[in-house]
Amino acid sequence: MSKPIVAIVGRPNVGKSTLFNRLVGERRAIVEDEPGTTRDRVYGSADWAGAEFTVIDTGGLQDEREIAASGLTEIARYTRDQARSAIDEADVIVFVVDTKTGVTSGDHEVSDLLRRAHKPTVLAANKAESAERRESAVDFYELGLGDPIAVSAYHGSGTGDLLDRVVEALPEAEEEPETEGPRIAIVGRPNVGKSRLLNALIGQERAIVSDVPGTTRDSLDTQIAWAGNPVTLIDTAGIRRRGRVEPGIERFSVIRSMRAIDRADVVVLVIDATEQFTAQDLHIAGYVEDQKKGLVVAVNKWDLVEKDAHTMDEYRERARVELDFMPYAPLVFISAKFGLRVQQVLETALLVVAEREKRVPTAALNKLLTEAVAKHPPASKPGKWVKFFYATQVTTAPPTFVFFCNEPQQIHFSYKRYLENELRERFSFTGVPLRISFRGRSGDL
Repeated sequence: MSKPIVAIVGRPNVGKSTLFNRLVGERRAIVEDEPGTTRDRVYGSADWAGAEFTVIDTGGLQDEREIAASGLTEIARYTRDQARSAIDEADVIVFVVDTKTGVTSGDHEVSDLLRRAHKPTVLAANKAESAERRESAVDFYELGLGDPIAVSAYHGSGTGDLLDRVVEALPEAEEEPETEGPRIAIVGRPNVGKSRLLNALIGQERAIVSDVPGTTRDSLDTQIAWAGNPVTLIDTAGIRRRGRVEPGIERFSVIRSMRAIDRADVVVLVIDATEQFTAQDLHIAGYVEDQKKGLVVAVNKWDLVEKDAHTMDEYRERARVELDFMPYAPLVFISAKFGLRVQQVLETALLVVAEREKRVPTAALNKLLTEAVAKHPPASKPGKWVKFFYATQVTTAPPTFVFFCNEPQQIHFSYKRYLENELRERFSFTGVPLRISFRGRSGDL
């Protein structure tokens, strides 16, 4: 089930990124005293009072006069469009204003935009570190967006009240539609060929079982029969049959990809072979890793690449560097336009589905642990030698392993990575992220 989206918006330099970092509990957004530092959306997960939601940090909203004065016209307009896209897709909006500067004409323009969006909006009067500034928060009533909440994102004061208001405004959880078979989401940037790939898969003389409305806005889950088994395809913009795809550039938002990823078992990330990996590609891949979903990378437009005997290997190496946080993801080189290896995309995705459900026998897992430790013992402190007792797989989808030892707090992340590599070498887990944790005898992490 997809998580609700909370977008943080406001003028430049009002403290949006600082508030984002406070809400998600880690320093993910770059924070500088320089307007316009945040240009792309940044994503993080938050939970409060039992509610989980995704928080989006956006760049500053500026009017045309401010954009012209900035000297960064193209970047500023792109940043503004990104923020407006976040507003369109969000379930709740947190509008951040600055008690230090007071109400500005820019705040009024943003508030007009938010009223037209017809979305639940929470007004956060930031930088209210002093009693005087907390009192000045009442000035923002004139924006007509309800009660302003005085907060200091830097010090954390008032954020509990803010989160209470956000949770109250979140929509009720939507019921997932009834679907059959594994769910495979096909996502990617505009113009990389998602629609061609989707239509090629549907048009491969496979029976379309049904079109099922999904919980993702403007999406359509399509159930097909593949090799006699049901498969549900999740499209971020709505799957259309051959001949019904409208011309022009597809309207795209990473947020829609996030909603589709939340609901999927495996994600097919479509990228353009004629272009470099972009920040948006990496945003989507990173979210797949965060949500522990399976991943297949479909390198489309391979027909447009000048090739020799080494081209594919060179591209694999480049992808390994760019996607260094998920080297386990298989690449399939395709041309959706000409149907080249299109079938292999779905076959690989279904292989990843099976890998997510794989369960390693306890005896085989402990044999691997004994051999791995003998080959490369963990680093230990004198008098506190790390000793492993046993390991077990506690669940699947994603495969989750617990290693019991006497000093779990001493296990370095590099040793965790070493054990993961050993697991993959022995049991494969193609396209599947793993969860690995260490516990003492008492069960503490």
